[in-house]
Amino acid sequence: MAVRIRLRRMGSKKRPFYRVIVANSTSPRDGRFIDQLGYYDPLTDPATVKIDADKAILWLQRGAQPSDTAADILRREGITARHEEAKAATRAAAAEAAGSK
Repeated sequence: MAVRIRLRRMGSKKRPFYRVIVANSTSPRDGRFIDQLGYYDPLTDPATVKIDADKAILWLQRGAQPSDTAADILRREGITARHEEAKAATRAAAAEAAGSK
């Protein structure tokens, strides 16, 4: 079962507002979801984005794949870079532990 980080459309007609969610890849766009990470409002100038970075990194570490738009938002917020740093630190610690044996 593949898990995706994607946007869920909210708001009224012609006034979109999006929630950044974690959902099963087979769930409908506005259907069942596992966790809510934050929101994205493209109508404000500049666009408003509020995402719980720790939750997002946790889901990325668990293997959740972001959609194209969600990946752009995560990249702009610096969450993808923090995830890469955490991954590199984990690899370095594992290599150090293997080398000290």
